[in-house]
Order: sequence, then C-alpha cells, then structure tokens
Amino acid sequence: MVRRNDERRAALVDAAIEVLAREGARGLTFRAVDTEAAVPAGTASNYFANRDDLLTQAGARVYERLQPDEATIARQRSSAPDLETYTMLMRELVGRVSSFRTGYLALLELRLEATRRPELRAVLTERVRADVDANVAYHEESGLPGDATAVRLLYLAFNWLIVEQLTLPGVFSEAERDELVNAAVDRIVAP
Repeated sequence: MVRRNDERRAALVDAAIEVLAREGARGLTFRAVDTEAAVPAGTASNYFANRDDLLTQAGARVYERLQPDEATIARQRSSAPDLETYTMLMRELVGRVSSFRTGYLALLELRLEATRRPELRAVLTERVRADVDANVAYHEESGLPGDATAVRLLYLAFNWLIVEQLTLPGVFSEAERDELVNAAVDRIVAP
C-alpha cells in the first residue's frame, strides 16, 4: 500500500535527491533514503511502489525546487524586454540552478541512469522537452530579444556551464561564470 502523507513523501524525495547526488543512482536504495530522511527502516518502501517510482519522483522534485519564486517572476515580468534584462535573467537562472548543487547533480545521475532504463528515459525526455518548450513559450510571450533557437542554444550552453561549476568549480570563478553568461547572451541573442 502506498501512503499519502505529503510532508513525509516530500521529505523522502528530498532525501533521495541527497542520496543521488552523494552516492549516485547505484547507491539509491530505500534503506539509504530512510537513513538520509532519519525515518524508521522500511518507511520509503511504504511510500513508493518501487525504485523507478522513487527515481521518477526525485527528478520531478528537482524541477519543482528549481522553479523561481513568485517575487522573481513578478520582477522579471515588470522589467524591460531588452538585452540587459535578458542577461540579468540568465545570470539569475544559472545562479539559482548552481546554488541547488545536490539537485542538479541528482539530475545528472538520473540522466545517466536513464541511459539504462527506458521508462526513466521516457519520463525525463518528456519532462525536459516540456521544460524547454515552457522556456521558449515564456520567452516568446515576454517580448525579450532573440528567438526560439536562441533559447535552445542558451539552454545547451548554460547546462554545461552549470555542470562545470558543480563538478569542477575551480575551472571558472563566479565572476568568470557571469562574464560567460553575458557573452553567451550577447553573441547568441543579439541581432
């Protein structure tokens, strides 16, 4: 029987994210999640149908936690739709994603695991495609400069910049990261 205590489920999924980031997908077990969440042994197995269910929910939770808050969205919508605003938005985005280190590392682990699990690959493909489509739609609605291709190119470039920041933080300083974001927006988006 799958339990429905939403707070406990969220705590278990957050624990799964931490385990994924620290131990990798091979280390993600119900026991490891129980230990990380500081709950009695067997708790996670009462909340998730199987390991694939836990992996899928961990991925969804990372995306949930990466969403900007309402104040950030309101500030973005009230800003001028120009290149300067676009650059600021991209620096905020890269900073927000980079600051959730365990979440992004967990997503990388999930992507690697998806190469071996077709069901997980299908779920992640759908989620990432929906995320890219949502970013393109937001961009088009906002009136910001550039087109859908620019949004996709920035998505690809910034994903690797974030990987670099999280896995080899000594390669680029935070100031260099910001300069690279500025240059990417300027070169990809500017007419």
